[in-house]
Amino acid sequence: MTTVPTAPETAKPTRRLLGAELLIVLGLSLGASGIGALISFTGSLTETLKLGQQVATLNGSRAPGRPWLDLVWQLYYIGRGLMPVVLVGYLLVREDVSLRVLGFDLGQKLRDLGRGAAVAAAIGGSGLVLYLGSQAAGYNLTVAPSGLPDVWWRIPVLLLSAWQNAILEEVVVLGYLLRRVTQLGWTWPAALAASSLLRGSYHLYQGVGGLVGNIVMGVVFCLLYRRWGRVMPLVVAHALIDTVAFVGYALLAGHVSWLPTP
Repeated sequence: MTTVPTAPETAKPTRRLLGAELLIVLGLSLGASGIGALISFTGSLTETLKLGQQVATLNGSRAPGRPWLDLVWQLYYIGRGLMPVVLVGYLLVREDVSLRVLGFDLGQKLRDLGRGAAVAAAIGGSGLVLYLGSQAAGYNLTVAPSGLPDVWWRIPVLLLSAWQNAILEEVVVLGYLLRRVTQLGWTWPAALAASSLLRGSYHLYQGVGGLVGNIVMGVVFCLLYRRWGRVMPLVVAHALIDTVAFVGYALLAGHVSWLPTP
């Protein structure tokens, strides 16, 4: 009678494997975006036009003149953008935990919503002032948060895009990255710097204002995450900030004099 061998228990990942895992996750997501943003900014600096005269479109049309195909492309990219979060969730399950360990759940809905709204109100206004100032001074590109056609699905897609950005960035750059670098033995100041600088790096395509503003936002978010132990209120804050930026631009562009447009 033959016996079926039992599968060996999964060994606890070594620091080397955790470091490799972190690099792979970032290389498939926002770390790669940071490199792309650096290349894009280098291209902008070498253009004949000044930075303030160049445009960075955040939610552009994928199929101009073909709204239904455009909608399919928009939903495809939103869904694909969440795959690194799915990967992080899978890796945490292999660690015998889940995304709940990062505070990504609906267990404190009202508290998370209240905290997120307060953070969004504080950061959103100051971020707008920084952007307008840096764009007027010529250190930032003109950011067009929406380049979508004026069709029925424009606002819903902008809302989905705002939440996709928020979930991706806060789960990966805040919760997951801080957890992994802590497991790797990094000090808190080093972890804070890594998360904040990474957040700033993939916004560099917008210009110096985008870089500096998001580094500051990263520091604030790290400190709040350390205090609350939950990414969910910061996901809410980020989603609200992006919603106001995306939808507000779509509704106000060309109708108010203070908002820079292409």
